[in-house]
Amino acid sequence: MAKQGQTSGQRRESKNLEGEGLEGLTIAAREAANRTSAGKGLPPVHLWNPPFCGDLDMRIAGDGTWFYMGTPIGRPALVRLFSTILKREDGKHFLVTPVEKVGIRVDDAPFLAVEMQIEAGDRGRLLRFRTNVDDWVPCDSAHRLRFEVAADGGLTPYLHVRADLWAKVTRALYYDLVDMGEERMVDGQPMFGVESGGEFFAMADAKQVRDVV
Repeated sequence: MAKQGQTSGQRRESKNLEGEGLEGLTIAAREAANRTSAGKGLPPVHLWNPPFCGDLDMRIAGDGTWFYMGTPIGRPALVRLFSTILKREDGKHFLVTPVEKVGIRVDDAPFLAVEMQIEAGDRGRLLRFRTNVDDWVPCDSAHRLRFEVAADGGLTPYLHVRADLWAKVTRALYYDLVDMGEERMVDGQPMFGVESGGEFFAMADAKQVRDVV
């Protein structure tokens, strides 16, 4: 529904995002992306607080696959586009433009960290992760690693990508992190973890990690 005071472009964007199918959603996402400077960088979704227009039948599965109306979205460029207007508020995920936002379901984390590079930085070793939408994220104080206990008793790492959006680190990369891990004293307790960007990211207490790895 068009709202008073909207431009024709905003009315078109609003109508598309509310539910004219995948094509309409794509148009709305592109129009939002074009609001950035010359189309460069990510849209400033953290500055947008439009009205909520309901939930969309879109889901991000635990393996990073995006689904629309139960069907996988097979075009990586389209997934990448939608990921740029993704926002998290109060533990829920939304696709957002300047004039509308719709809720989507996320089974675990919205992104998957699928590749890791090790670099020598100003503060020692720096780990950089590539997500399934081809963003490269440095692991540092602004992009922290956290480790959660999985159902099988093991540990699952997550990397902070941006604005409370996280990437689940693949199992293969988790084992790489374990291989480069070390024990350190943290608040008087022996902890096992990994260093990157001048920060130490504790996985768990040292004995626990020795027991489950």
